[in-house]
Amino acid sequence: MASGSFKPGRIVQGLRAKTVPRERTALAIWFWEIDRVLLSLIAVLIAIGLVAVAAASPVAAIDRSTSTVSVNPLIYFYRQLMWVGIGLPVMLVISMLPRTQARRLALAMSAIFFVCLMFVPLLGSTINGARRWIDLPIGRFQPSEFLKPTFIVTLAWLLSLKGRDAALPVVPLTGVMTLLIAALLMQQPDFGQTVIFCGCWAALLLLAGQSMRFMIGMGGAGLAGIVAVYLFYENGRNRINDFLGLGVAADTGPDQADLAHKTITNGGFTGVGPGGGQAKFNLPEAHTDYIFSVIGEEFGLLACIGIAVVYLAIVVRVLLRLLDEEDNFIILAAAGLTTELGLQAIINMGVNAHIFPSKGMTLPFISYGGSSMIALCIGVGLLLAFTRRNPFMDRSPYVVKWSGR
Repeated sequence: MASGSFKPGRIVQGLRAKTVPRERTALAIWFWEIDRVLLSLIAVLIAIGLVAVAAASPVAAIDRSTSTVSVNPLIYFYRQLMWVGIGLPVMLVISMLPRTQARRLALAMSAIFFVCLMFVPLLGSTINGARRWIDLPIGRFQPSEFLKPTFIVTLAWLLSLKGRDAALPVVPLTGVMTLLIAALLMQQPDFGQTVIFCGCWAALLLLAGQSMRFMIGMGGAGLAGIVAVYLFYENGRNRINDFLGLGVAADTGPDQADLAHKTITNGGFTGVGPGGGQAKFNLPEAHTDYIFSVIGEEFGLLACIGIAVVYLAIVVRVLLRLLDEEDNFIILAAAGLTTELGLQAIINMGVNAHIFPSKGMTLPFISYGGSSMIALCIGVGLLLAFTRRNPFMDRSPYVVKWSGR
């Protein structure tokens, strides 16, 4: 058969033929290579978050209002719109970067935000008894939020080097780095972020091929660390006591976890309707830490289940995307970023359902917060960049390409 019988831009793949797009612009290449399913799932979470912040905004606005100053009930919704407007372009721009450039960007940002985290004890501002933020002329930001995704990429890069040279001491090096960050976070205090950093490091070690004996030892060290936190770390001990009902006096009323549990179950399966929630006005930080309870009250437990399914779909989508990936760094980086997102969601939902002690953890892409939103967009932008691939290039050895010439 003559080659001229094949049309230009066709790829014969088994019994199927795909048409290769004729466009060669950077935007067209990005559109065909990006994981559009993953991007759509993230967009769904952001849309849900805007609705949820609009429902919780009046609660936070009342807390800020005084007898002389009245705050717009939807002020946090408008601010969240602004953060989304900033975060989405950042996410899309990062997702357009080649893998090598995305990795270099993450390494540079990790170094910058690690330095910022070190300066938090000196320059940080204190809010609700915690010093986690650094004030800037245009606002404040939380270095640990930005450090999470970039540090995970750094860990993935270091651990991937072990495949090239097994003698490199990358495991002790990453352990020292993680413990140093954990020590800085515990000073703030921020036990929730400490759990995220340590949990992601352990997950990456497992994926990097560490022995089960080593991982069991890590698990034992983690349990010993929790005991040490309870014995010597006042903030962690108070949260655990409150969760177990050991630290709340009889005349102080229910704690935050009890209020969140009552709120999330107040709406039943279908909810009381948008704006109809009343129990949410008893919640502290209804627009951030306990926004999942607000969703449960106004939109029902079915909505909460739906949100959990979206997070699960994101994790499954990324794992499926990595099944035929051969680059160890990409596998570790993408899996680590997904672990961060999923673990943070599990912790927040578990706290709202009174399964875990309160940790001050936001719900990814749904809770209000500028640092959280932009940092998550950076993380997902890196994830999208690492999972980009040419959909017209089969990874099997049976692809036959025809140029038509």
